[in-house]
Amino acid sequence: MDADSGDVNMLNILNYLSLAMTTILFVIYLIILIGWRWLMKRIVRKMGKIILTDSYQENIIELMPGLRHMGIQNMLENSLRAETGDLLHRPLGSSKKWPHLDPITFIPAQTTPFPIDKGEEIDVAVTIGPKAKRPMKIQIPLMITGMAYGIALSEQVRLSLAEAAKKVGTAINSGEGGILPEELDTAGKYILQFSKTEWSKEEEKIKRADMIEIKFGQGALFGIGGRISPNNLTGRARAVMGLKENEEAVIYDNFFENQTLQDLKELVEKLRDLTGGVPIGVKIGTGGKIEEDIDHLIDLGVDYIAIDGSQGATLGAPPILSDDMGIPTLHGVIRAVHHLEKRNMKGKISLIVSGGLFVPGHFLKVLALGADAVYVGSAILFAVSHPQSLKPLPFEPPTQVVWNEGKFKDQFQVEVGVKSAENFLTASVEEMKMALRAMGKRSLKELSKEDLVSYDELTANMIGIPFTFEAWENKHIEH
Repeated sequence: MDADSGDVNMLNILNYLSLAMTTILFVIYLIILIGWRWLMKRIVRKMGKIILTDSYQENIIELMPGLRHMGIQNMLENSLRAETGDLLHRPLGSSKKWPHLDPITFIPAQTTPFPIDKGEEIDVAVTIGPKAKRPMKIQIPLMITGMAYGIALSEQVRLSLAEAAKKVGTAINSGEGGILPEELDTAGKYILQFSKTEWSKEEEKIKRADMIEIKFGQGALFGIGGRISPNNLTGRARAVMGLKENEEAVIYDNFFENQTLQDLKELVEKLRDLTGGVPIGVKIGTGGKIEEDIDHLIDLGVDYIAIDGSQGATLGAPPILSDDMGIPTLHGVIRAVHHLEKRNMKGKISLIVSGGLFVPGHFLKVLALGADAVYVGSAILFAVSHPQSLKPLPFEPPTQVVWNEGKFKDQFQVEVGVKSAENFLTASVEEMKMALRAMGKRSLKELSKEDLVSYDELTANMIGIPFTFEAWENKHIEH
């Protein structure tokens, strides 16, 4: 047999096998097509018999009351605890339903006053730290909160957010990670977060900041520090943060050994002198003694206070801190505003609020309740990754495209991120302006809690706004 004959025979064999496989698949298809109803009935009857006759202890439906009793998330998180024995670090904050802003609504202008024409400009500019030597002025009341480079976000995402902030005339907060030189060059207004770390303390960087934020705590973690292993902090971020090859990144629990309020007061004064008078503020998580915290911050001589409600999020926090510590953002802003008014500091010390604020309605309600500006975090994180968050799906969560250690971070396109974040901020502010026009207001400064009502009686009474079941003329706003 020559080589050509062998090739022909092999080809015939392959053709035969292909035909046989096609025939088998066709027969299977016909069986499924003709007999699928019979097959489904057999499966359902078998499953039904098991579910309806097995004892409860061995029945699969035992999961139904069990999960209803425990909750799917609690069961899954307990499984992770049992698997590793390690402290859990849940991303993106608390999942519990905190009392929030939804029962509060705005009062529209209809008969008098009248709505403002669409063509008229609405002033939403904000000044932070009005009593500082060099106050920070921004064009919109939304700022990008501290989401750290390296510890949380990738270089690409940080540069996208910085550029977007500049384009819309607002500020971006560094967070407690490293500070990219390109980010400082790109950003318009820059807030340097002075954290409990060894890095980001260079005098040159501090002097370039438009505002300094001393981070005492935040909503998801409060004042707790942490350690990040070299395996969980890789790439350029290590060099930017000044970390050696196998060195852990340490976030301390306090700024000073045997720390006192006097130490912190001296720190505020030192930073004010070093920067030439930019606003110096403090960030805290909202707690049950928020008035006492504010008293201490007033004594420190701060120019602004940033409060982060318990709905605040981070890259990862122990669930017990996110779910079982602190007070809701709504409660925190009401108490903070009342106490600043009581201390005659409202309008002198600016108040920035964050934590669970996701949409323009949330932002504007917090401003009406007395905040001077809003930090946007989770919402802008999902916005900046639109539509790039689809890249990790369906096998990885969308955030894998934004985290510094994310598997898809190198696929993040900076230009696309800039446009997405800019669009989100622009659209949100335009929506807020539309609401102000609907209330007959030409400026954010005209907005107050007198423009609010609530369909929840407890919320109405605690805030001091009308309950919607009662006539307006019988209510008096409490100041």
